[in-house]
Amino acid sequence: MKPTYGRVSRWGLGAYSSSLDQIGPMTQNVEDAAILYDIISGHDRRDSTSADMEYTPVAPNLNPDRKLTVAVVDNYIKEADADVQSAYETAIRALEAEGHTIVHKEMMGAKYDIAAYYIVATAEASANLSRYDGVRYGRRAEGAKDLKEMYLKTRSEGFGEEVKRRILLGSFVLSSGYYDAYYLKAQKVRHLIKDEFEKVFEEADLILSPVAPTPAFKFGEMADPLQMYLSDAYTVGVNLAGLPAISLPIKKTAAGLPVGLQLIGRHFDEQTLFDGALSLERAVCYNS
Repeated sequence: MKPTYGRVSRWGLGAYSSSLDQIGPMTQNVEDAAILYDIISGHDRRDSTSADMEYTPVAPNLNPDRKLTVAVVDNYIKEADADVQSAYETAIRALEAEGHTIVHKEMMGAKYDIAAYYIVATAEASANLSRYDGVRYGRRAEGAKDLKEMYLKTRSEGFGEEVKRRILLGSFVLSSGYYDAYYLKAQKVRHLIKDEFEKVFEEADLILSPVAPTPAFKFGEMADPLQMYLSDAYTVGVNLAGLPAISLPIKKTAAGLPVGLQLIGRHFDEQTLFDGALSLERAVCYNS
């Protein structure tokens, strides 16, 4: 589960992308996630991005019997694997059986979310990770002849291939001549994505969406970095908009691999998110 941006303090987090990072619990069930969310949420004066608002615990007020309006995004599911589409239909039927109202909506294709996210995220990662240069933070490479070599050796040894890839991409989009063409444009698209979510929430309490376009893949099966980035298509828009969301296992494929879906809520409306998730869990997860 990832809370609304600012609901859980980022103090002490090794920052990846400061405007996107959302810290949340991973648990065996929805009720445990609510309990842990209550423990970690709340204002922190040491975190400038922490939301200073009244604290209301969620777990004691869980109510899976609330009747909610859930939006399904029809054009999103067209890009997903057949197993994911099947799980989507299963969840929709289960929500209807629980008495929830289903409304059908259209949103921008997930490809815009991916493009905006990987520009914003890598740009911020490039800036955040620049501090790990062997001087004050993290490891320091041995045997360097001068300061420049110490920087190069430290960052070469300390960062993995994927981290280096993201730093390079982020440095590129922030560089002179590309900042306006990429970074500023991505921020504008981010605003459009946020506005689009808010428009859907004018008529719906929650949004049902896939977590990934494919079922879970086996260890080592996903070797192509680009394909790995595309597997984030349905989740990164939530981070760009700073919304709360929770993923649940819905069913398994013929090969026994799990397929998950997510519910997305309004800003700071975690209570409704957990209530809807508990209802879906009761209808599907324990019966699959």
